[in-house]
Amino acid sequence: METRAHHVLIGAFTIGAFVLALAFVLWMSKTGVDQRYADYDIVFTEAVSGLSVGGLVQYNGIKVGEVRELHLAADDPRKVVARVRLDAAAPVKEDTRAKLALQGVTGLSFIQLSGGAPGSPPLLPTREHPVPVIPSEESALSKLLASGSDIVVTANDLLLRMGEILSADNVDRISATLEHLDALSGALAEQRGDIATAVHQLAEATAAMKKTLATIDTVANSTNALVRDDARKLIQTADAALASVNKMAESAGLLVDDNRAAIGAFSNQGLRQIGPTVLELRETLRSLKQLSDKLGASDSLLLGRDQPKEFQPQ
Repeated sequence: METRAHHVLIGAFTIGAFVLALAFVLWMSKTGVDQRYADYDIVFTEAVSGLSVGGLVQYNGIKVGEVRELHLAADDPRKVVARVRLDAAAPVKEDTRAKLALQGVTGLSFIQLSGGAPGSPPLLPTREHPVPVIPSEESALSKLLASGSDIVVTANDLLLRMGEILSADNVDRISATLEHLDALSGALAEQRGDIATAVHQLAEATAAMKKTLATIDTVANSTNALVRDDARKLIQTADAALASVNKMAESAGLLVDDNRAAIGAFSNQGLRQIGPTVLELRETLRSLKQLSDKLGASDSLLLGRDQPKEFQPQ
């Protein structure tokens, strides 16, 4: 009986020691895990379609952890809380931000962390948030999904407009236009020689016009030079002539001033002597006129109107 009791005690002791050892190992492993990883909460204000537990978490393209839990926020069901477990060495700081990203073409989403300036302090637990909270930003995927309905409406409207453009009437018009263009191309091909001749003539006319314009430019330059030089000489000559006239006028004025007394005496005496002479000249002219009238009256003698006819022998 005593031997059996000893075996029970030994078995119980062995089991207890094994349980204690297992608990110690688990505690040590948990301590090691806690030292190697850190938990964070990320609050999204958008739908997290494609994101699931075990999803990837990257920091600037490098894997630093995974999603451990997803649930709606207790105070606001419009928010989604994602608890992630990250490598303890990951540089999560107060200015670190999280957003959703699309993984290839599989349709799966993952969390992309970015930011974290060198001078920013690390993100640590607080009394209000024992698990640190990483702020989130709206992702390009969310914007694309939000604008998906607008894109569909726009695409539908575009298709309707394309249908209107490609209606039967417009197709007929386009076909007629293409036929006209084909006919025009054929006509131009037939007139290729005439078009080449016209282009050649136009080139020759352009060259001749250039030469004419060059000649006109040369003549204009010569005319400008001639007008400029001759006009300057003419102005100088006119200035000299005006100066001479001014000098003559001044001299005449001085001469008049110097001979004013003689001119006055001539006006008083000479004009009185000229008066009778003018009267005599007038009488002489009147006598000459009378004589001319008498000579006109006797035109038979002067003009020979009644002269005898010359005898013509038979």
